[in-house]
Amino acid sequence: MTCELMTPTRRAVLGASGALFAWAFIPRFAYAAGGRDPRFITIILRGALDGLTAVPPVGDPDYAALRQAIAMTTSGPEAALPLDSFFALHPSMPNFNRLYRAGQAAVVHASATPYRDRSHFDGQDVLESGYEMPGRVDSGWLNRMLEGLPKGEKVSPGASEIRGLSVGANAPLVIRGKAPVLGWSPSNLQPVSDDLPPRLMDLYNHTDPLFAKILAEGISTGKIAAGLDVKARGGPGDPTGMEQMARGAARLLAQDDGPRVAALAFEGWDTHAGEVDRLNKLLVGLDNSFAAFQQELGPAWKDTAIFVATEFGRTAQVNGTQGTDHGTGTTAFLAGGAIKGGRVIADWPGLKQAQLRDGRDLAATTDLRAVVKGIAVDLLGASPAVLTRDVFPGSDHVLPMKGLIV
Repeated sequence: MTCELMTPTRRAVLGASGALFAWAFIPRFAYAAGGRDPRFITIILRGALDGLTAVPPVGDPDYAALRQAIAMTTSGPEAALPLDSFFALHPSMPNFNRLYRAGQAAVVHASATPYRDRSHFDGQDVLESGYEMPGRVDSGWLNRMLEGLPKGEKVSPGASEIRGLSVGANAPLVIRGKAPVLGWSPSNLQPVSDDLPPRLMDLYNHTDPLFAKILAEGISTGKIAAGLDVKARGGPGDPTGMEQMARGAARLLAQDDGPRVAALAFEGWDTHAGEVDRLNKLLVGLDNSFAAFQQELGPAWKDTAIFVATEFGRTAQVNGTQGTDHGTGTTAFLAGGAIKGGRVIADWPGLKQAQLRDGRDLAATTDLRAVVKGIAVDLLGASPAVLTRDVFPGSDHVLPMKGLIV
């Protein structure tokens, strides 16, 4: 496994030295609701998740005819799991269903970003940058949120505060920016011998003490996330990789002096053909990730919110290769002990021809920015004004969604 500090300058990296990741502040958010010590995890599903398969609206009279052979039902050998009288959950997600029944998971259906075209690249850019239009940006909304959150008690003058964690070989855009972020990635390299780390420390203590200090932080991070079979990386069709990325991230987030905000990206959700088999596998990985976070976060789970989103949805009608094409509205998932769950949050637009966007897509009636704003305000203590001005510029008309946090 690898660990690095993902910061804008060498000065920021060196300033982050000391303690576990050399916190300049206790990483608790100063004005978190109810004196909590919260965690906020964002998972990006790259490729455009089909929300009508992940959470099928089995009660909609037009659903089965549109989906034909890939339509799901709540009876039979591969029955969907009923969430209420209208919506069901894909059978590959029993862990999410368990959390839903416990009031610790929710679905936000018919949701999307402001993006209304169908390019993966541009859609992901809008989803992760937080801007209304795609373009050349160098920061994501989660990083800008970190910058704007109230800081905790200062414990070490002169060092940078690191409250963010990027998981994966490449930092998702959503968490890139000026706020320094710790980077951790599973590795498929063979483990080194036990005596190599102390030998390196001995060498650099004499030749480059400053680098030795940073190396020690990386070794410490690796030990916290150790004990995992981390050969898989969460790539296309890799459910094991998703779970292990989540497990490693959770171990770091669970530390008293560890990060409090994390971003992960799971690949491979573009289902133009053979959607049933593909999503059967991918949703297992996502579902096991929820269980891994709950298990590894331990007591911190009760103050955790997980937000799962994708760049856009899929067409309402199945295509000729038993898949679906690029669409608009889709499903977002919320989970965690801090989530007021056990419900599907939806202003359902309907699936009749006249109700579909451009006659083909599930219309989007919920703005994902409202969801994030609601969590940020009620769990993390974020300022609504800062969220509108800096985190999601141009979103004055998008109010924080209320009632998401217990």
